[in-house]
Amino acid sequence: MCLLLSGPSTDRAFAEPAPAATGKGPCRAVEAEGQPYTICTVDLRRERVRLFWLGPDGLPYSSLGNLADRQGARLSFAMNAGMYDKGQAPVGLYVEESRELKGVSTANGPGNFHLKPNGIFYVKGDRAGVMDTARYLKAKPAPDFATQSGPMLVIEGKIHPKISTDGPSQKIRNGVGVRDDGRVAVFAISEQPVTFGAFARLFKDELGCRNALFLDGSVSSLYAPGLGRSDLSRPLGPLVGAVAK
Repeated sequence: MCLLLSGPSTDRAFAEPAPAATGKGPCRAVEAEGQPYTICTVDLRRERVRLFWLGPDGLPYSSLGNLADRQGARLSFAMNAGMYDKGQAPVGLYVEESRELKGVSTANGPGNFHLKPNGIFYVKGDRAGVMDTARYLKAKPAPDFATQSGPMLVIEGKIHPKISTDGPSQKIRNGVGVRDDGRVAVFAISEQPVTFGAFARLFKDELGCRNALFLDGSVSSLYAPGLGRSDLSRPLGPLVGAVAK
């Protein structure tokens, strides 16, 4: 969910017409514990992973379709990238092209963002990382791009201590993890509502990520032209995508 734009998972729809499927690109369908997911795996040595929020006009891109129109064929995939307020502004840290546009939030409060520890996904050169917020503040990685969200799903190989094995909340969810010493970023979106526990286990057990971060739920959306897919949703805040170097 975004902090002030929450709603049912059925809000997601598929754009018509969708881009023609090419069978290429970083995204593929997988199944874990009987649940379907789409996984997008990006090698940062081959493509650039970056964040997007405001377009050239100073307004939020707002949708994956708008971002795809602006970026063209160089954009191989994109999805929503962290929680945001009713003005579509990030609620936590947001860095784009080495410029910090929103500061780190260490505040307490309700909702998933404040289920501590929350964390930060960042990109620096041809490496990506996921750290819990306290560790990030100590490490001071000076990233090219960064977005804060919460909760962490996997922390140093262990599932977040406050995530139950299978709680009552089931939503469409998306998140990100890293592996191969940060050279590979792994993005996932569920195709059906899933629990936090199932989503965390996907990253830990199936995708091999020692650290992973929840990006959002309900508004979770994917642009994957190689799969002929361009999801519609309510207005979005920060976005993440892979572009040609």
